Amino acid sequence: MLTENQILNNLKSVIDPEIGINIVDLGLIYRIGINKNKIEIDMTLTTPGCPMHSSMTQWVRESLTRLAPGTEVIVNLVWQPGWTPALMSDEAKSQLGY
Repeated sequence: MLTENQILNNLKSVIDPEIGINIVDLGLIYRIGINKNKIEIDMTLTTPGCPMHSSMTQWVRESLTRLAPGTEVIVNLVWQPGWTPALMSDEAKSQLGY
């Protein structure tokens, strides 16, 4: 069975195209649920009106499907709590000048 760390490491391959930093370091992943045949992700975006919302959730789904073929992947786009730059990793903050 996959671990949360394996999933997070995999999701670092998904880059926010407008910011150029991966979604994990941006703090967009809020929850990871792992069951025998299912991975469920709660994630957000930097803004509710992000035009890339469909693409980004699809990229997450595709990335995890490649990691765990045959596993059901559910990606929930959530808006609470709202995203803030405080959720970013120190590395992401440094890259963006925070």
